[in-house]
Amino acid sequence: MNGGVSDATLWAAILTLGIGTFLIRWSFIGIVGGRALPDWAMRLLRYVPVAVIPALVAPMVAWPKATGGEADPVRIAAAAAAIAVGALTRNAIAAIVTGMALLWGAHGLGF
Repeated sequence: MNGGVSDATLWAAILTLGIGTFLIRWSFIGIVGGRALPDWAMRLLRYVPVAVIPALVAPMVAWPKATGGEADPVRIAAAAAAIAVGALTRNAIAAIVTGMALLWGAHGLGF
């Protein structure tokens, strides 16, 4: 048993989630395939990276595991600098490099 869950239940959950994930991906790749998507769908899909990347990064900035879930001013400052550089230059690489440099530099200086 794994944490109060039987092996059969665990494997059933893994298989069910695997099949579900496959079907979700196949619905776009297999069904839509080589057909062109409508213009309204293409417009909406342009915003997916803009929504997903902050959703992945925000918890690491606001509640980082490295600090036990406590807010870290250095991480917040690095994220703010990355946002500012990204907004001013409209260059994702410049924003990422700026945020990383500020975070690593501040930690290297002992902050």
